Amino acid sequence: MVVTLALGGIVVSLMQTIVVPLLPEFPRLLNTSHSGAAWLVTANLIAGAVCAPVLGRLGDMFGKRRLLLVALALMVAGSLLGAVSDVFGVVLVARALQGAAMGVVPLGISIMRDELPPERVGSGIALMSSTLGAGGAIGLPMTGVIAEHFSWHWLFGGAAVLGLVELVAVWRLVPESPVRSGGRFDFGGAVGLSVALVCLLLAVTQGNAWGWGSGPVLGLFGASALLFLAWGAYELRIGRAGDADSARQPLVDLRVSARRQVLLTNIASVLVGFAMFTSFMVSAQIFQAPRDTGYGYGMSLTLSGLALLPGGLMMIAFSPVTALLSRCRGPRFGFLVGTAILMVANLVRVVAPHQLVVVIVATAVTSIGAAFAYGSIPAMIMQAVPVTETAAANSLNTLARSIGTSVCSAVVAAVTTASVMYVAGVEFPTADAYAAVFAIAAGAALLALGVGVFVPREGAPEHGTHADVGTAALPLSETDRDRIRITP
Repeated sequence: MVVTLALGGIVVSLMQTIVVPLLPEFPRLLNTSHSGAAWLVTANLIAGAVCAPVLGRLGDMFGKRRLLLVALALMVAGSLLGAVSDVFGVVLVARALQGAAMGVVPLGISIMRDELPPERVGSGIALMSSTLGAGGAIGLPMTGVIAEHFSWHWLFGGAAVLGLVELVAVWRLVPESPVRSGGRFDFGGAVGLSVALVCLLLAVTQGNAWGWGSGPVLGLFGASALLFLAWGAYELRIGRAGDADSARQPLVDLRVSARRQVLLTNIASVLVGFAMFTSFMVSAQIFQAPRDTGYGYGMSLTLSGLALLPGGLMMIAFSPVTALLSRCRGPRFGFLVGTAILMVANLVRVVAPHQLVVVIVATAVTSIGAAFAYGSIPAMIMQAVPVTETAAANSLNTLARSIGTSVCSAVVAAVTTASVMYVAGVEFPTADAYAAVFAIAAGAALLALGVGVFVPREGAPEHGTHADVGTAALPLSETDRDRIRITP
């Protein structure tokens, strides 16, 4: 079960990266503009951001395995659609359907919490959480080979095969969780959150192309802020009504999400996503840049992917270490260790010479830090939420990490296009631009470390919560006891 769910995490990461190697070629292949091709990433990101909390809440209500199968089925359908079409609009829809895979990781983590014995929960969720970053590094060599030597349709066809194998494995090997919250789905909350997220992520991902000070971008940021405020007020009202009406439950219980441990962990997750993704994103560009830039190595897609492979392997290899450290010292300690490593690794990239061995080692060390931080985050979240809200809470945290990687992409694009050089008539970022990017990433890791320091220590629960990793639960009201069925 653990292996099956962890492979699902790798599949999720692949859905986010499979089109990256061919983004410069898609304008020609799909008869679109460069800004249109960028939507192949944006559509996937937005769909994943919307699907993750919705599938998480539905999983808590109606069965996590059931919704896990739904997410995988949508991903397979999108992959098959992209494998057989050359029309840009159809491929864009295919990428949006692939975004549904984002719900696989929080649902898988929640199933592990419900099904595994207590001594296995920590290692299982650490592995599952780490695959969210490791899959990108492992998938880049594979997608690079396909992009260089085969038709681009095989990127989607291969994803369909992997998704189908994972679908069958989940069907055969993963049991349904007996923990259900029941109730009525919050459609109003789902629509409000979806629209607010679309406005926010659209502004972040298109800011560099449209201009950060342009009317559309500023309007989207303003609309997003207003929509989030209105959505929050609505969710709080639904939550209060739910105390009296057991059929009504908010999409996200903001009273739980506002607890210091949950809130600070989600804020830190945004910063960790930024600090981690910088290395993967920029390192690939440095590996492929020509040697005449003074920092590049002129590698092919395949070779640059292989240079990133040690980073992905480190994330998987260190996930058991993360679980051991969390069990001995608590997940908060593992998170602080991880963010400290991320900060140091990014600082090294600012001042270290541009030698291939140094870059590869620094990328691998960044992955080790990400493994510690990512592997600890779900346990920190689950210490503070009821078992009936595990999937929804982890979905919100996965969304926070995705926002961090999205902001990272936008910042990297803005900084690297602001300082450029020309080599053989082609525009490339300067070495100083990349140094600035890593300095910003180190600052993000430092902020994450600072936020993590204020996360409550294990064993000191606040407001009557129980801080037992793997079996965290909140005190239940009489109404809750009547409406929630929990298998001992």
